Amino acid sequence: MSQVRAILLDAGGVFLFPSPDLMLPPIRAAGVSPSLADLHRAHYRAMAACDEPSRQAPGRRWWYEYLCDYVTACGVPPGAAGPVAEEIERSTKGFSWTHVGPGTVDALRGLARFGIPMGIVSNSSGEVAEVLRRLDVCYAVDGMPVNCRGVEVGVVIDSAIVGVSKPDPAIFDLALQALRLRGISRQTVVHVGDSLRYDVAGAVAAGVRPVHLDPYGHCPRPAGHEHIRALGDLAALIEDD
Repeated sequence: MSQVRAILLDAGGVFLFPSPDLMLPPIRAAGVSPSLADLHRAHYRAMAACDEPSRQAPGRRWWYEYLCDYVTACGVPPGAAGPVAEEIERSTKGFSWTHVGPGTVDALRGLARFGIPMGIVSNSSGEVAEVLRRLDVCYAVDGMPVNCRGVEVGVVIDSAIVGVSKPDPAIFDLALQALRLRGISRQTVVHVGDSLRYDVAGAVAAGVRPVHLDPYGHCPRPAGHEHIRALGDLAALIEDD
């Protein structure tokens, strides 16, 4: 039997990505025409830039700093990246992570077949549970009408609602409590995320096993933790355990 007893998953960068309808017009206005695949890669390049040891942790303008790295990864010249990022920032209205990554829901369904408790642990702004439900990714039964064709999970933790965010280990404590997993070894719990600074560091601090979703091998510090190239690869990791 697999040694993995529970699965925690980030939302942004695992299932949800910035809306192409938001990102593409200012990028195209700068003379660059990226494909959806280019946007996907740009997200992970931007997250890796944030994870560089020489970079300070983003402050209140995290979204702007991320956008600068994102549009540069799309091919916008560095000198134009700031104005393009500012234009996207001005155009952002509400929750903008509404594009579902290809194959991610099928991968989640595959993980659900193991019968292992699963939960979402996201640094977000209060809307992530509703967005995951509306986009038919996943839902937690919480007294609201389900109205979702996605996968049922045990809990969706949103940092803005619970008042603590990754890498603080307390957010993982809340997830494990909600899944009623207080008595199991933390090393039998995996957390999958796309960020060293938030997901890997937070999982390590919580005593949870980190798995870095790094599709393009951009991780600036790859030693000391596991990597997968796609969410579906987690199934093989569980089977091989």
